[in-house]
Amino acid sequence: MTLMRKWSPDLSNAPVNALQGLIGLLGQPGFESALLHHLNPVVPAASYSIYRTGPGCTPQLFMSSSLGIPDTTRSCWNAYLSGPYLQDRTFANDENPSPDTVLCHITAQEVPVVHRERVYEAHGVLERVSVVEHTESSVFAINFYRHAHQSPFSDAHLCGFETLAPALIALVKKQIAIGENPCLSGRGGIDAWRHRLIQVNQKLTARELDVCTRLLMGMTHDGIADDLNLSVPTVKTYRNRAFSRLGIHFRSELYALSIRS
Repeated sequence: MTLMRKWSPDLSNAPVNALQGLIGLLGQPGFESALLHHLNPVVPAASYSIYRTGPGCTPQLFMSSSLGIPDTTRSCWNAYLSGPYLQDRTFANDENPSPDTVLCHITAQEVPVVHRERVYEAHGVLERVSVVEHTESSVFAINFYRHAHQSPFSDAHLCGFETLAPALIALVKKQIAIGENPCLSGRGGIDAWRHRLIQVNQKLTARELDVCTRLLMGMTHDGIADDLNLSVPTVKTYRNRAFSRLGIHFRSELYALSIRS
């Protein structure tokens, strides 16, 4: 007789919970503003920014927002572009000059004077933790900032950030790509996600595709049931059949399969 192995998920795993919340928003307009809220249990930052800069590209701010304070992230970005970014060595990859992904942690006092005055002190920023993807001509950085009213990042915060950083950078880059490709967002995204799922497994039935594409769009089971005129148990049945064909168990795994296609 075959024994079935069962266990309960670790619901206290803050990095996993944070990423699952963001996965549900992938492709949605609320992703940018909700990012800090979902990551707050791991990295309690008051603001964040995601941008690309470097000698071989035009600086570009992809996303930014604040939590619990007035949003000055665009002002910070403009101050950064006013000169400090040209001499910014805080992201330098001197120890390993080959393309790489690294974590960075720095306090305001460690930042060069002009950069500190225009960006950090002018906007009440005291500390930054980042995950940075280096290429030969640019850096892609996801930055979280502690402000003056907050306690310093703890070792536990930094360890949690290290755990989620690789998945976070992949997730954020996919959100940026979706935003740059309107066919993957909004109602028209259903056909695009359907095409991706068919590439993953051509044996998925029409109804299984209907349900999975709506899961990828961030819809709830109740919302899918209303949209397809089905009962919630029926929606879950199609979901379970599709997940079995795909060899997965969770919505997050469905996203991972789809974004790789």
